[in-house]
Amino acid sequence: MKQQKQKATFLQILKRSAVGFASMLPMILGVVGLVGLFQTLITPELLSSFFTGNVLYDTLVGTVAGGIAAGQAMVSYIIGGELLKEGISMYAVSAFVLSWVTLGVVQLPLEVEVLGMRFTVLRNVLAFVFTILIALATVATVELFS
Repeated sequence: MKQQKQKATFLQILKRSAVGFASMLPMILGVVGLVGLFQTLITPELLSSFFTGNVLYDTLVGTVAGGIAAGQAMVSYIIGGELLKEGISMYAVSAFVLSWVTLGVVQLPLEVEVLGMRFTVLRNVLAFVFTILIALATVATVELFS
């Protein structure tokens, strides 16, 4: 008797999870589509036109560009390598790679829907600030050991 009650509870939970996932599916598909679109439209050449050589400006631009062009980490490494070949500073590339993975303007609506507005805003603000600080610290560390 007790086992049937657990099965019923598990099935109810499974059903609620499926309904919740189905209600989020259009937004998930939209986010995936936008990420793919950004990955196609934002090329290393386009990104390199935004950088000036100023450490703080390039770090800030790298952070913003990475946050807008969010996607898979592996793709950011490839683009980061191409940016370095184009002569973009290590500050900008470090910030770009970090923010590519930690920030995500494209994913904001889905994140708000799933995790709530307060958490999403706080997480993204902290990720933005710490991305800049970590990029600066990363380059300083690399230069120290070089």
